[in-house]
Amino acid sequence: MANIRSQKKRNRQTVVRNTRNRAARSELRTRINAATSATAAGDDNAAELTRSAQQAIDTAVTKGLLKKNTAARRKSALAKALNNA
Repeated sequence: MANIRSQKKRNRQTVVRNTRNRAARSELRTRINAATSATAAGDDNAAELTRSAQQAIDTAVTKGLLKKNTAARRKSALAKALNNA
């Protein structure tokens, strides 16, 4: 355990941020998986789920969870899968 006051604060901040980022990443994965499975199954709402997943990816970039090129690659893969279905 840290003895320095500023390090104790940093440890508290890390716990809060870790929790927030983990929840956001989980939501992102959930939306991407839902869009992918809907596209593979040929559901009627596949386009809507893909759009929702792409919005979640964009939000993750603005919050610093994903890098810009990673987000572009994932969005491209979703769009490609939707167009091929």
